[in-house]
Amino acid sequence: MFGYYLDLALRSLRRNAVLTALMVLAIAVGIGASMTTLTVMQLLSGDPLPGQSTRLYYPQLDPETGADVRREPPPLLDYISAQDLWRSGKADRQTMIIDGGIKVQPQAGQSPFIANTVGTTSDFFPMFRVPFRYGSAWSAADEAGAARQVVISEALNQRLFGGADSVGRRIVLNGSSVQVVGVLDHWRPRPRFYLLAGARHSGGNTSYFFGPPHDVYLPIRTALDINAGNFGWYTCWAKPEPKNLPQAPCESVALWVELDTPARVADYRRYLQGYDAQQRAMGRLTHPANVAMMSLPEWLAYQNVVPGDVKLQTWLAFGFLLVCLLNTVGLLLAKFLRRGGEIGVRRALGATRGSIFLQCLTESGVIGMLGGILGLALTLLGLWLVRQQPVEYADIVALNVPMFLLTVALAIVAALLAGVVPAMRASRIPPALQLKTL
Repeated sequence: MFGYYLDLALRSLRRNAVLTALMVLAIAVGIGASMTTLTVMQLLSGDPLPGQSTRLYYPQLDPETGADVRREPPPLLDYISAQDLWRSGKADRQTMIIDGGIKVQPQAGQSPFIANTVGTTSDFFPMFRVPFRYGSAWSAADEAGAARQVVISEALNQRLFGGADSVGRRIVLNGSSVQVVGVLDHWRPRPRFYLLAGARHSGGNTSYFFGPPHDVYLPIRTALDINAGNFGWYTCWAKPEPKNLPQAPCESVALWVELDTPARVADYRRYLQGYDAQQRAMGRLTHPANVAMMSLPEWLAYQNVVPGDVKLQTWLAFGFLLVCLLNTVGLLLAKFLRRGGEIGVRRALGATRGSIFLQCLTESGVIGMLGGILGLALTLLGLWLVRQQPVEYADIVALNVPMFLLTVALAIVAALLAGVVPAMRASRIPPALQLKTL
């Protein structure tokens, strides 16, 4: 029976080609706009570490000694607090992170350049599931000895060594020779969650969130030795001592901890509160207790990772889709009622209201499928236009398989919903009145 309804639908659509084209175009434009913005929204709001993010936590306390008391602790720790918490070993894994820029001296014939740099600890890589193409991270023993070792990104390895296995080779960073011990495989966390400090008040600057990962990863003590003065100066509450980050009165270090069970989370919260109380009792911290610890998903939400304009565009696009569907309802209603004579004859020959309803709904579904195919093309065009924009996430915008399937399914469902009311009206046309007009 469905084949028969489908044949009738195709015949009807061909008879009214202009009207059919208008309905298909209305659905396609609405689907293209909404799915383009939804794809971008899904990309920006996705979980950067599925299965791992709920085990990662971001401890905070207020180290400032000024007069101001804040409702929320600052996004970064001072170096002393971060190192105390890191050395405590209270978490399953823990890593400190500072970032900055460092001068890379390439091989002869090439000009030096500045690379984005992270000073961190060895747990950084397993905690954040960072993939390696060649080699591995430095060891804890090398880290303790401030070994002159470095992990570099896939992009930097391509630039310096043409993509070859560079483990064991040496590069010059800020005048110091360091040995490459690892090369990352392709890694593009979305968002770049491990360093978001200050992003909440960035005024919509998405470079905090969606810029490419760093190119140079150094043991934190090595980074401070060879790049002194170029790391960590974010917010200082007193005049810092030049090139002396460990003692500087500055919020400069991000600390992440991995806690595998709720009991471990509760224990670490108590430890963090106890440490804060201890430091205030010693007089090093002077503010009232101001401690927080968010999971990675909570931290991303707190930092307002998804730009407000993207959220607004998504709502506007779906509002536009609703307008397109309302127009389609009107066009379908006019189309079905114009076929009152045909429907009256079918009813007189024994067709039930249900069969008329299904026939009209099949026609709506075909329009939706055609609109979905065209809407998919418009979605791809929209995403291509997004990739041409000067935004940090432009190069990673793409339509994945789930979104592809959702695009077509949404178009068909939208068309079926738009066709319900016109199909019900058509199925209730009195056959006797229509037959009198023939």
